[in-house]
Amino acid sequence: MSIWRAVLLCLLAAGLSACADTPHTPAPVEKVYRGKSIHDFEKGSLKQSQYTVKKGDTLFSIAFQAGVDYQKLAKVNKITPPYILSIGQKLSLKTTKNQTVKSRSNKRKTVKSNPSNKPIKKPLEKPKIQEYRANSSQKQSGNSGRIVWQWPSKGKIIARFSNKELGNKGLDFGGNRGDKVTAAAEGKVVYAGDALRGYGKLIIIKHSDDYLSAYAHNDKIRVREQQWIKAGQHIADMGSTDTNGVKLHFEVRYRGNTLDPLKFLPKR
Repeated sequence: MSIWRAVLLCLLAAGLSACADTPHTPAPVEKVYRGKSIHDFEKGSLKQSQYTVKKGDTLFSIAFQAGVDYQKLAKVNKITPPYILSIGQKLSLKTTKNQTVKSRSNKRKTVKSNPSNKPIKKPLEKPKIQEYRANSSQKQSGNSGRIVWQWPSKGKIIARFSNKELGNKGLDFGGNRGDKVTAAAEGKVVYAGDALRGYGKLIIIKHSDDYLSAYAHNDKIRVREQQWIKAGQHIADMGSTDTNGVKLHFEVRYRGNTLDPLKFLPKR
């Protein structure tokens, strides 16, 4: 079973697909349309002020191509979670772009308002939190750079990773209902919900531009989207949502490709 055949573009950013012709089948998150993925689209390639939703589009894929934040795009167009789009729907991309133009205009005015050309003392900016600690130059060999991985569960492994087409695309841990599910590494929660059939209450954490981890079948989710998570933090309670028994299904993904979690987790 693979979460990611059903999850990486519409749920990675919590956007559901514009799939009016198949309303009960969520569009893949990584696979957008006819085998395409987010990597097949150029960021910022949409230059127009308005966009018409096509089959296979998601709010996140449109925002990615427009070079804007999907949440701002949703706000501008008054679209609320779970961000369902309809084929033929008109989306405005203009407001966000105008904000960029306005910002540039304000910068020009600031320069003109200082005719003496005296240096202006600017307050020291507070150091920004480094969003992702892993190197973007990491190779697909399984090296995750400076990401420090931990076991997401103390339970026994009941199903291992398989490269077969229909094989298990992660690790399944056994346990008791309510057992702690912890973050395998620090990062940002990009999805927390139960919109996908077959995966129950699901959490996806982004650890870098390349690496993500997923935690499925939870009984209770204890984090929210956009929340920063520390490695080992209690993020959910083990459960049996949309499965035949209490367990945690855990996956590690590199640029959308499934990797064996045991290559990252420390030896027990």
